[in-house]
This record gives sequence, C-alpha cells and structure tokens, in this order.
Amino acid sequence: MTEKEPKQKKLGYEDQLVHLQTELVKMQESVKQAGLKVVVLFEGRDAAGKGGVIKRIMEKLNPRVCRVVALGVPTEKEKTQWYFQRYVSELPSAGEIVLFDRSWYNRAGVERVMGFCSDDEYDEFMRTCPEFERMLIRSGIILIKYWFSVSDEVQEKRFKERVTTPIKRWKFSPMDLESRSRWAEYSQAKDTMFSYTDTKHSPWYVVNADSKKKARLNCIDHLLSMVPYKAIDYPAIDLPPINKKGYIRTPIDEQTFVPEKY
Repeated sequence: MTEKEPKQKKLGYEDQLVHLQTELVKMQESVKQAGLKVVVLFEGRDAAGKGGVIKRIMEKLNPRVCRVVALGVPTEKEKTQWYFQRYVSELPSAGEIVLFDRSWYNRAGVERVMGFCSDDEYDEFMRTCPEFERMLIRSGIILIKYWFSVSDEVQEKRFKERVTTPIKRWKFSPMDLESRSRWAEYSQAKDTMFSYTDTKHSPWYVVNADSKKKARLNCIDHLLSMVPYKAIDYPAIDLPPINKKGYIRTPIDEQTFVPEKY
C-alpha cells in the first residue's frame, strides 16, 4: 500500500479502522471497569505519522478515560525539578489510559542532539530511565512504547507537503528545519537510546510508518493485543417517553440563529 492508495482499497481500510476502533471502545470500558492503568508512548522521526495514529485511537473514545499528553518546552521551574517529575504528574489513575505524544525520551533525542541538556544530565537519564520504567511496571502500570520508523524518501515527501499545504503548514516547526542538518546525530541518538532502553521488561515496538494507513491499523491492532480486555455486557434499556408536561418552548423568532450558509 503506497502513500496514495487506489480508491478501491480505501473502503477496506475504513472497514478495518472501524472494526479496530470498535475494539478500542471495548478495551476502554474494560480498562475502566477493571481499574487498569495504561501508558502508551509514541516516539519517532518527525513526520512519521504519530499524530495520525493517536487521532484515530482517540476518535471514538471517551476523553475522560483516554487522554493525550503532549507537553511543551519545560518552564524555568520545571527545569529545576527531577527530570521525570512533570511526566509523573500525568500518569494515569486506576481506570485511565494516557497516550504520550512524545515523552520523557525527549532527553535522549532532541535534548541530546540540540544541546538542551548537559552530558551529565543525559548520562543520568540513560542510567535511570530503565529503572524508572521498572518502577512504573511494578506499580501496576501497563507500559507500551512505540517507535515510528519512516524512510528518508517518505519523510522528505511529507515535509514538502507540510511546507506547501496551508492546512498542514502549522506542523512544520523551526526544529524540523534544524533537524535536517542533524540527521546523522538523530540517527545515532536513537540507536544509543535503544541500546539502553529496549529492555525485556519494557521493549520498544517499531512501527513501519511509510504507509500511514498501514501504520495506523498495525499499531492499533498491536495495542489491542497488549491490553487485556473483553466485551462489556450492557443491560438492555427501554427508553421511556420524554415528559414535556408543563414546558412551553420559547418562540423561535425570539432567538438568534447562526446563518445557514450550507
């Protein structure tokens, strides 16, 4: 399946996506009822499609149960805190799912490459990150880590789309521009990060993201396999008639309506 799939294949993708999203709703309800705590990390190259996958996961879910965390640049106060502190405050309570759109691994990637942290801070992160994740898992959190892998050719194509398409222009940041001259450094940083943090208790799962549609389906399908769930049997409900007794509706001509242009 290429970046521009033929129309006849789109129906198959939509059907598969609806099926997987239906399963996600079942998973959400099981997580809520069983009091599970789920954390999913989404990392990878710029323009690898992480946001698209997160959007499809969230599309049919209850934002009170499943929420996205996408932290910005740390404040001056946060810079003085224990590095993991602001991420810990976003961890789920029982019955919650948290999707991190980039995570504590910023230190091993952009902060390392761009010089936003010192060598000592970087070394400390590499030493403590595996143990931090062991602590999360021992506390009962289901931790799942995804790395979205995209080829140079596809990434270049997506970057060009971002800078030439008005509705995508906001996705291209000055950091994306800077990263083009540091491609080798980012690649080395990723390899080093994996060597420390791709562990048996908390492995990285690599998603081939050259095809956005395949990446979405494969990632969601894998996520469903990582969280125990079952369909919830809801009790049958007979809707009673609406009781409108005693209510007189305000005349429509006394209200201001939005113009119906469409």
